[in-house]
Parts: sequence; structure tokens; C-alpha cells
Amino acid sequence: MNKFSQFSRRRFLQSSAAAVGASAILPFGAGRVAAADSMTIGFIYVGPKDDYGYNQAHAEGAAAVKAMAGVTVIEEENVPESNDVVNTMESMINFDGAGLVFPTSFGYYDPFIKETAPKYPDVRFEHCGGLWQEGDPKNAGSYFGYIGMGQYLNGIVAGHMSKTKKIGFVAAKPIPQVLNNINSFLLGARAVDPEITCQVIFTGEWSLAVKEAEATNALADQGADVITCHVDGPKVVVETAAARGCYVCGYHADQSALAPEMYLTGAEWNWAQVYTDMVTKQMAGEPIDNFVRGGLADGFIKMSPLGPAVTEAAAAQFEAAKAEIMKGGFAVIKGPLKDNNGNVIAAEGEAFPEDDVVLESMDYLVEGVIGSTS
Repeated sequence: MNKFSQFSRRRFLQSSAAAVGASAILPFGAGRVAAADSMTIGFIYVGPKDDYGYNQAHAEGAAAVKAMAGVTVIEEENVPESNDVVNTMESMINFDGAGLVFPTSFGYYDPFIKETAPKYPDVRFEHCGGLWQEGDPKNAGSYFGYIGMGQYLNGIVAGHMSKTKKIGFVAAKPIPQVLNNINSFLLGARAVDPEITCQVIFTGEWSLAVKEAEATNALADQGADVITCHVDGPKVVVETAAARGCYVCGYHADQSALAPEMYLTGAEWNWAQVYTDMVTKQMAGEPIDNFVRGGLADGFIKMSPLGPAVTEAAAAQFEAAKAEIMKGGFAVIKGPLKDNNGNVIAAEGEAFPEDDVVLESMDYLVEGVIGSTS
């Protein structure tokens, strides 16, 4: 992308609003998605596409879309969760003719997509991680995967490999998806040893290398010998943990190349299938559900290969649990279970399967997790 087109995409509203009014914009976008033989698709990332993490996983999915016949893909990286994403979406639609956009970062949805989508009824807005609800724009939708199952499998391996019975988690923000991953990691480890604890440190940002390094070192200082994370780019966490002699479980994408001897496994996204399926439907004029979810069995997520340090016992329990998850309906959150403030989350006999939408409103850390959501 040349310098002018980057400027045009990011600054369209400021530089051209006076010349192109809303009455001109909407007809220009009308009917664009009706063309079944060709389509322009936009992907928007909050960070760099080569971050070994969240954005890279989405970019790998976009690469699969690029290989589809009749499809043109445009991408923009490093777009903040602010009105900048509105500018980017609108310039993709009005300058490039995008009929389907994937604004991928969590904070893009509310209010930015929800306020922009009604202006462009012929354009489809698909957002990762948001919780689409009745009353939201019909031409918007949310998709996500049950990646907590992957963190549960990470936790099983971590439980076998930990000698200190202390594992660690570097997290960005205490939103439901992050809390679910933290809880799943600890509960996976406790399926091996109920005495294991997990210390969590929140950095407050999706990508902040200095704080991620500080948090990882703090966890190692406190005795954690297996560490994972939920930040956009796990590279700093993986490399810092390995340098401290800690085993690592990855997240978002495969980071094994960063720490070949210390990488145990990882919970990865598999967006290629999700994106190509959605684009195929859109080009065929078929509807896309407003609320799309899937797990291991659906091909939404996958696990990194087990690393060389993983023991036979760890591998056996990992594979057995994975086989159970592949059957669908697996519940990590099940009773009897309390949060780390002593409140009952699930009574004896009560369970919340992976596809229970209530998990997407999670606001607690389970017993055994050391940390706070506030």
C-alpha cells in the first residue's frame, strides 16, 4: 500500500467529508455485496500483522481469503480502538469498495461498529469477540471460538511439568474472554494436581512490551515455573519466560520457534476456515449468522504440537482430554466450584459447557487463582 492510500484510508472523514456527504456515500455503497463473482474484503488489526499473536493469527486467516477466486483483500494494521477504526472502515467501504469488513480487535465493536454499520446496510461487518445481541445492527455479527478449551489443555500439560506447583498468567485486561482463559488454565492444571495455584498479573493493555516483560519476570520471581498469557503479541512473554528457565504455553499462534526447548504446547486460532466460510457465504448471497461460535471440533481453534520437554504422562492426559473436548459440550466450569473470594460459582452437579453463552459474561477468577478482577 502506498503512502497516499494509507493516508486516504485513515484520514478519509477529515479530508473528504465536506466533498462527499452522506447522501453520496450510501448510494455508492449500495448493492456492492450483490456481486457474486467478485468482492473486496477488508481486515483491520489493532497491532502489527507479525506479532506472533492475535493479529498474526487473523492475518494468517486473511491470507487464506486472498487465495480465493474473485476476492481482493485490503488490510490495515496498527489501528487503535478509537474513532480511527471508524475512519478506516468507512474509507475501505468508500474508497476500495469493501462489501465485507473484519474489524478484529475486541474494542472495535462497541460503540464503533454498532454506530457505523447502520450507515452502510449493504455492507457486512464481522467482529471478533464481541457479544452480538438482539437490537444490534442486523448487518453486523460477532464470531469467536471456545479457546478456553485450549487453555485448559495448556493447563493439563503445565500441571504435569510444574515442580513448584505455581504457574503464572500474564493478562491484558479482565474482560470475560481473558478471565475464562485464566480460569481454564488453572482448572486444567488442577485436573492434574488440585494444590496448584496460578498467579495472574494484568498489564492493562493489549500490547505493552515493557509491562509484559516486567510481569513475566515478577511471576518467575514468585516461583512460577510454567507461564502462559493472553496479550496480543506473546513474543515478549515467551522469550522472557524461557530466559528465566520457565516452561511456556503459547496463545493465539504457534510461538514454538521463539523457545524450542521450553515451549510445551499452545492454544491457537484457526481463522482460515472461519474466514473462507464466511466469504464463501457472502459471495453466494447466503446469510451469515449474527452470532457465530465454534471449538476444536469445529476447526475454530487448534493446539500447537507438544514440545520435546513434555513427558509421556502429560501427553497421555492431554490427548485424552482433547478427545473428550472434540466430542463437544465439554465443561471446564463445573461444580462444586467457588471463585477466589469464596462465592459459589457452580453447585455440585451444575456445569457450564463450552457453548454456554453465560461464560461470555464471566466476571470472576476461580479459587486457586491469585489476583483480582478490579
